[in-house]
Amino acid sequence: MSLRRTLSAAFGAAALTLGMSVAATPSAAATPCGFYETSRDAFYNHCTNDGSRVVIEVEVFGPNYERCVGPGVSWLGSAGKIDGARYVGRTC
Repeated sequence: MSLRRTLSAAFGAAALTLGMSVAATPSAAATPCGFYETSRDAFYNHCTNDGSRVVIEVEVFGPNYERCVGPGVSWLGSAGKIDGARYVGRTC
């Protein structure tokens, strides 16, 4: 009986650990802060809790340009046309 309880406890602990790692996967794959792109589109995610709007420099194949973005995800355009984006250090 002792061996059965030990095996059951070990199996339960392993299942709990596996379940927690699987549950943690979506948060690790959540939308990142800053510039990111998918296979088709480019985005900038301004992660803030204060509602601020910031100026970002959008890097394109040609002259870069600045854009004001608010909290959350902003679509920048086609991933094939946008090379990157970065916060320039000021609000708008």
